[in-house]
Amino acid sequence: MLSRVVLITAVVVLAQVPVCAQDLPAPVESTTAAPSETGRARAFLNRHCLECHGPEKPKGMFRVDNLSADFGDRSERERWQAVLKRAGAGEMPPKAKPRPPEQEVAALTNWISAHVEAAELARRAAEGRVVLRRLNRVEYENTVRDLLGIDVDLSEKLALDGSMDGFDNVGTALRLSSFALERYVEAADFALDIAVSNKPAPPKMQQRYSLKDQHAVKIYGNEFYRVLDDGTVVLFISTHDTTVTISQFDPRDPGYYRFRISASGFQSSGKPVTFAVHNHTAGLVDYFDVPPEKPTVIEFVARQERNRASIQIAPYGLGREVTQTPGKAAQYQGAGLAVHWVEVEGPLYDNWPPASHRRIFGDLPQERLDRNSDRLEVISKDPKADAERIIREFARRAFRRPLAENDLKLFLSLVDNRLAEKDTFEQAVRVSLTGILSSPKFLFLDEKPGKLDDFALASRLSYFFWSTLPDDELLTLAEQKKLSQPDVLRQQVERMLQDPKAAALATNFCGQWLSLRDIEATIPHTGRYPEFDKMLQVSMVKEAELFFTELLRNDLSLTNIVASDFSMLNGRLAQHYGILGVEGLWEFRKTPLPADSHRGGALTMSAVLKVTADGTNTSPVKRGAWVLERILGTPPPPPPADVPPLEPDVRGAKTLRERLAKHRSNAACASCHAKIDPPGFALESFDSIGGWREYYRLNNWVAGAKEIKGKHYLQGPDVDATGETADGKRFQNIDEFKQLLLRDKDQLARALTARLATYATGGVPEAADKPEIEVIVARIRDKNYGLRTLVHEIVQSKMFKYK
Repeated sequence: MLSRVVLITAVVVLAQVPVCAQDLPAPVESTTAAPSETGRARAFLNRHCLECHGPEKPKGMFRVDNLSADFGDRSERERWQAVLKRAGAGEMPPKAKPRPPEQEVAALTNWISAHVEAAELARRAAEGRVVLRRLNRVEYENTVRDLLGIDVDLSEKLALDGSMDGFDNVGTALRLSSFALERYVEAADFALDIAVSNKPAPPKMQQRYSLKDQHAVKIYGNEFYRVLDDGTVVLFISTHDTTVTISQFDPRDPGYYRFRISASGFQSSGKPVTFAVHNHTAGLVDYFDVPPEKPTVIEFVARQERNRASIQIAPYGLGREVTQTPGKAAQYQGAGLAVHWVEVEGPLYDNWPPASHRRIFGDLPQERLDRNSDRLEVISKDPKADAERIIREFARRAFRRPLAENDLKLFLSLVDNRLAEKDTFEQAVRVSLTGILSSPKFLFLDEKPGKLDDFALASRLSYFFWSTLPDDELLTLAEQKKLSQPDVLRQQVERMLQDPKAAALATNFCGQWLSLRDIEATIPHTGRYPEFDKMLQVSMVKEAELFFTELLRNDLSLTNIVASDFSMLNGRLAQHYGILGVEGLWEFRKTPLPADSHRGGALTMSAVLKVTADGTNTSPVKRGAWVLERILGTPPPPPPADVPPLEPDVRGAKTLRERLAKHRSNAACASCHAKIDPPGFALESFDSIGGWREYYRLNNWVAGAKEIKGKHYLQGPDVDATGETADGKRFQNIDEFKQLLLRDKDQLARALTARLATYATGGVPEAADKPEIEVIVARIRDKNYGLRTLVHEIVQSKMFKYK
C-alpha cells in the first residue's frame, strides 16, 4: 500500500513541472536568409550540385533543390551544415566534375556559416546553448549514493539512457517518459529502504576460515590442492571449476563486511603470484599480486546481502600442469598460491542507527510500534517542526540549492496528507522524500538561459569531474556568490581534480570517448585468440583510464593520445605487448616503451583496438571511422542508403584491400573512403584483441594458408599496413601514420576540446562555439597542449559558464 501511495504522490509532485526536456524551451523565431542572398546560393547549387542531388534519384538520398532558407529550423540548418562541410572540404563536387571557382565556394561557405551562427545565437538568447538536462543513470546512482551515504547498484532499476555525439549526458538525448518516471520512483523507494534502518543493531561477527574446510578442497583433495601442516592450502591450478568458495560465510544481516586474506606465492621461483577475488553480490572485486613465500594480508570491504554472501578465490596463470604430474598436488614442483587464512568481520558500523539513517532523521528516537514485530520506526513529539527541518535540509542537498518556500510547502503538504491518512511519522516523511528524489528539481540540472548562477555552476562542476552532486564546500561558495570568481573557480578545479572522486572523469569520459564501455560487446574467437582472458580484458580498460589520469594529473601534452613514449602497464599487458621487465601480473605502473614497440597513445591501446573489431575480424572501415570521429573530430557522414555494407570475408580468401578497392569503385563511396581507409589500414598490424601481427589468423583453409605447430588457427596472408592519406601523404606503418597526425596538433586539440566540452556541459558545441574553441586551442598551444591546462580553459570558457 505504501509503495502505491509513494508512486501516486511522487507523480503529483512531478506534475507541478514539465518533465520532458523537449517541451521546455520556448520556440525560436525563424531566421530566414534574404531572397537575394538565397538566390546566389541557389544558383551555385543548381550549377554544381543539382545534377547529382536533384529530385531524380539523388545520391546519398540528399537533395539540394528543396533546401529551405529558414535557418531557424534545426533540421534545415543541419542540412545546410552538411553542404558547408562537404563543399568547404573540397569533397563536393566530386573530383571528376568541373571545380567551381574558389571565390564562389568561399562565398557560399561564408554565407552558410554566417546564417547558421546567427540562427544558433538567436536560439541561445531564448533557450541557452544546452537544453534542460536530466541526470543519466550513472549520475543518478552516484547522487543517491552521496546524498544518502549508501553504496547500492540502482542501474538495473532505471530506464536506459539515450546518447548523442557519443555521450549519454547530452541533454537533447535524455528524455523522461512515464515509464522512466515510474522506475525513478521505484529506485528512490529502494534506496530509502537501504538508507533507513528499521531494526535493532545487528550483532557483529569476526570469523577466521581455513580453505581446508571448504567444499572444493574436500572433494578434490590432493589432486589440485596441497594442505600444509599449519592449515595453509596451496592452490596449483587456474580453471573456472576449481576456484575455492568460502561457503561457510553466510551472514544473516546485510551490510558492509571487511575481508582479509593472508596469501603468498609458493614454489614460484622468487616471482609474485596473482589471484582474483570474486564476490557473489558485486562480481569481480579485484586482482592481487602477492610476493613469494612471504604471507601478505589483502584487505577489502564489500557489501553483502542476506544469504547471498560468498567470495571465491581464483589463482591466475598457474595452468593445468599439476594434473599431468604423478602424485598430483602432493608431488608437484610448480608454482602455487598459498592461502593461509581468510577472515571476515562485520557488519561494519560505528554507531546505530547507521550514518545513512542519521543523515535523514538525525537523532530522532525510534520505537517499536507493533508488539508482534521487531520493526522500529522513527517517532516525533513535534511532527510538523521535525518534518520541516528534515525536508528543508534533505531537499537543499538533493536540489543542489536552497529550497524555495513554495516547494517546501508542497513537500510538507505530502507529509500532512499522509499523517491525516494515519500513516506513521516515518512513513509520511518517506513519501515526501521519495517525491523529492523523483522531482524535476532533483532529476534535472536547474540552469536558466544566460550566465549560470553559482549554484548551477557548482552542479556543472561536480557532474563534470565527479559525476555526482556538489559537496558542502561548493555549495557554501555558491551561497556566498564566490564560486564564479575566476580565481576561486580555478582553485576549486584543482581541489576537485585531487579528490578521489575525480576517478569518475576517467571512467565515464574515457568510457564513452574511447568506447571503453563496449569492451564486453564482443567475445574474441577462442580458436583464433586463445591467449585472451578476463584479466587481459580488465587490464585493457584500466590502462586507458590510468593513462588519461596520468596526462591530466601532470598536465602532459594531449598529443600523447596519438603518440607517447610510455604507457600504464601491468605484467599481463606487458606480456600481450611483448614488453619485457614488468614483474607481477596485476599491479600497474608507468612504463617506458621501447622505441620498436609500436605502442604509445590511445590508438594502439588494446582496449581501443578490441572495441573497434568484431571479435574475429578487424575492419579498416570501422577503425578508420573511429579515428576520424574520436581523435580527429572529423566524423565521416553515414554511408549512402543505396550502397550495401562491406560484408566480411570470413574465409579469408580475399584481402581487405581487394574488397575495399571494389567498394571504393562506387563514386558515392570514394571521397569518404579516401579519408576513412588510411587510418584503418595503419591499424591493420593489430588484431582483434590488440595484439601485434605480421599475418592474419584464419580458421579455414584457403590457398596459401600455412599450419602452425601447436596452434588451432592457420597462418593467412601477410598484413599490409601501408597507405596514403587523402591529401597524398604516404606511410609504411602505424608509427609513420602517427607522425602524420602530429603535424596538425591544433586539430587534435580542437577535437578533444569539443569532446570534453560536450561531456562537461551536456551540450554538443555548435558553429557559434567555434571562435571560442579556437581561443582555447591558442591558449593551450602556448603551454604544450597540456591536458590539465585544457580542462581549466574549458571551465573558464563561456561555453561552460553559460547555459
